Amino acid sequence: MADSVVKQVVTVLAKALTDHPDQVHVNESQHRGTTLVELYVAPGELGRIIGKQGRTAAALRTLAVTAGEKEGKNVTLEIRDGRP
Repeated sequence: MADSVVKQVVTVLAKALTDHPDQVHVNESQHRGTTLVELYVAPGELGRIIGKQGRTAAALRTLAVTAGEKEGKNVTLEIRDGRP
């Protein structure tokens, strides 16, 4: 099965933001009508994804929600430290 647009967008952006793109993992699952997208980054990279005052994380969430709307999905993005 091909990856969704949401998963692709989050993956490409997270890999561009981190120093260890090979350790970026994105999981997508369905929970009660909502698409949960979990972004895992290498230990110590969480700050790069969150950004100053959470602005980078907020922008990532906005892009994920917008991409989800194109597919008719209600999306929630969670950012986690470490491997799934």
